[in-house]
Amino acid sequence: MKLIYTYTDEAPALATHSLLPIVEAFAGQAGVEIELRDISLAGRILAQFGLRPDTLAELGELAQTPDANIIKLPNVSASIPQLKAAIKELQDAGFDIPDYPDSPATDAERAAREAYDRVKGSAVNPVLREGNSDRRAPASVKAFARSHPHSMGTWSGTSKSHVSTMTEGDFCSTETSVTLDREDVLRIEHVDADGAVTVLKASVPVLEGEIVDAAVMRRRALDAFLAAQIADAAERGVLFSLHMKATMMKVSDPIIFGHAVRAYFADVFDQYGAELPNPNNGLAAVLAGAPDAAAAAISARLESGPAVAMVDSDRGITNLHVPSDVIIDASMPAMIRTSGQMWNAAGEQQDTKAVIPDSSYAPLYAETIDFCREHGAFDPRTMGTTPNVGLMAQKAEEYGSHDKTFEISASGVVRVVDSSGAVRLSHDVEAGDIWRACQTKDAPVRDWVGLAVSRARATGWPTVFWLDSTRGHDAEVLRKVNAYLGEHDLSGLDIRILPVREATRFTLERAARGENTISVTGNVLRDYLTDLFPIMELGTSAKMLSIVPLMNGGGLFETGAGGSAPKHVQQLVRENHLRWDSLGEFLALAVSLEKLADTTDNERAAILARTLDAATGTLLENGRSPSRRVGELDNRGSHFYLALYWAQELAADETLGEEFAELAQRLAADEETIVNELNGVQGAPVDLGGYYFVDRELTDGVMRPSATFNAAIEGLRAHA
Repeated sequence: MKLIYTYTDEAPALATHSLLPIVEAFAGQAGVEIELRDISLAGRILAQFGLRPDTLAELGELAQTPDANIIKLPNVSASIPQLKAAIKELQDAGFDIPDYPDSPATDAERAAREAYDRVKGSAVNPVLREGNSDRRAPASVKAFARSHPHSMGTWSGTSKSHVSTMTEGDFCSTETSVTLDREDVLRIEHVDADGAVTVLKASVPVLEGEIVDAAVMRRRALDAFLAAQIADAAERGVLFSLHMKATMMKVSDPIIFGHAVRAYFADVFDQYGAELPNPNNGLAAVLAGAPDAAAAAISARLESGPAVAMVDSDRGITNLHVPSDVIIDASMPAMIRTSGQMWNAAGEQQDTKAVIPDSSYAPLYAETIDFCREHGAFDPRTMGTTPNVGLMAQKAEEYGSHDKTFEISASGVVRVVDSSGAVRLSHDVEAGDIWRACQTKDAPVRDWVGLAVSRARATGWPTVFWLDSTRGHDAEVLRKVNAYLGEHDLSGLDIRILPVREATRFTLERAARGENTISVTGNVLRDYLTDLFPIMELGTSAKMLSIVPLMNGGGLFETGAGGSAPKHVQQLVRENHLRWDSLGEFLALAVSLEKLADTTDNERAAILARTLDAATGTLLENGRSPSRRVGELDNRGSHFYLALYWAQELAADETLGEEFAELAQRLAADEETIVNELNGVQGAPVDLGGYYFVDRELTDGVMRPSATFNAAIEGLRAHA
């Protein structure tokens, strides 16, 4: 079994240039072979055109075997603006790849669009996640957060911040679902008012016991809702803030985002609409192609309209500028941590209307805001922990990020038809509606239930399935959950089933009392909960341990969230300081080594895992995590201290002590020199040779600036 380390994007990829040489040198002393596999956005684009090996497809095959041992770092889930930027970078670097065709008209353009559609959005995770998620805060990390609490905002009982969501005409209210009783191939088709049939998806293979659901976001209801919320924000004097997931939900949410841009600038689009670019790519794209008069009208509207939440007040970047700038699972916890407020154009915090059009999961945030308004901010020193068991194996619940989501072109009916011609699901639709279907296989649900029961048994904590019997999809899942719970011994366990709002309140009440609760959720809620609760508990979701026991026996170890990674890169380029915290990588590496040791009976690998865990605890206790400020310890310095503490732990070990004694002494003796070399380069701009496609040599130089430290690590590597 090899340990596969993934090369991804942005700050996590930059950190890899510094950390991986250390890991390779240490692992070599235990005979552990490490392979780096590029699954970055740039690498995936090049693979689509045969210019690089398709390593993502290779890892997808590996994930279905018992030999899989993959450390997966956060990667870009590309929106169209991000995808276009990466394409431009690769073209400038000399790669012969086509532009992204917004409106493909030729066979070549259609082929290019199809290739790029395989890359954008959440293209990586569905391929690698051949198991369900076990995500939790390690005991050492939780203890550190309690003894070194992060800052939390102060909530006011008079806060006007709130969540606004749709009550009808959204995906949640229109969802219908069915469980298939046999293996089949379904067809999705649109029948217009004249009876003409257009096949939207000719072949949707399904397995026996598979859940298929469909829902529609109605354009009329959406536009009316958005107009009402914009007016209400003005009346209440709160910021208007849209919260979407235009990366994972790569088809539906950019369209909804575009509706919000149109709604806010309704008068501008009424007057200049024919001259303006597609607003689905955000206000920045509209402004880039707008005539001067329209741009002036947009500026005037921002001045006179309800205040819009800002992504960057200094640069005038609003919440509506770029769909991928404000991703709900990162933006809502940040808002909740900041007194329920966001930043306005003056760079000041202000109460906010959080607009979440689809009501499927909005109650999670609405209930949390209401709870904080009533009880005040949570205290990290006493707050309980909320680990998550997430249903995500085999593309479970990949809403909006696949090829079964469509913007409807004409009124009629969209229906899902089986091979016998029977209509299994259907919706009346109008032009502009967004219709989607989703699949959830039976085997992942059974595995998910078993994982939840095992965690409940291991901890003794109340374990809550977040499922709503009044929602179409959840009702089908519930039937399976109740059946599969019957396959387990539940004696002594507290297992509950609650809809989102009630589950949120139950969990928050326990957390406020310092009590722990296991959440058991579907794929999208998994994403939301494993940011919300860790950000309140630990200050960041990057400090969570994410284990994915793969269904065929291998292991996937994910390393935390990358939502703040773009800002980290900007700071590095501007002043050569990378504040990305690699703690998630340290945690994932330890359990990956444990997996390898157990599978291959490699005692030395087990020692590496055990000592790495101890070194990580020392690093936290000694305050050697990256600082946000230039001139202080950053990601590279944190890696040095991990190497120092890890070497010291290993030097004291009977089996590996001889191999690491010299390195431990050398790093300790040269500590001041190395830290000065690492911190001394900070302050000046650096050139990485690119953003999505960095120059690897240049980046190695930036991320490994200490000749003294590099020599010590190379010396260890030479003895492997």
